[in-house]
Amino acid sequence: MKKNAFQELKNKSAEELRRNLISGRERLRGLKFDLAAGKVKNVGEIRETKKTIAKILTLINTK
Repeated sequence: MKKNAFQELKNKSAEELRRNLISGRERLRGLKFDLAAGKVKNVGEIRETKKTIAKILTLINTK
């Protein structure tokens, strides 16, 4: 995640962050299923998704 993307997350409301959190978790679940099926080419995307989820959770807890 780039600095600009993190700044955009900081400016969002708690409700928008919760929606992003739900979509991020759904994306992570899909990536894990695809990894098990052998469809994922970029496994680094899983790590980035986890980091994004962690950042969103941190922002929710601070608000």
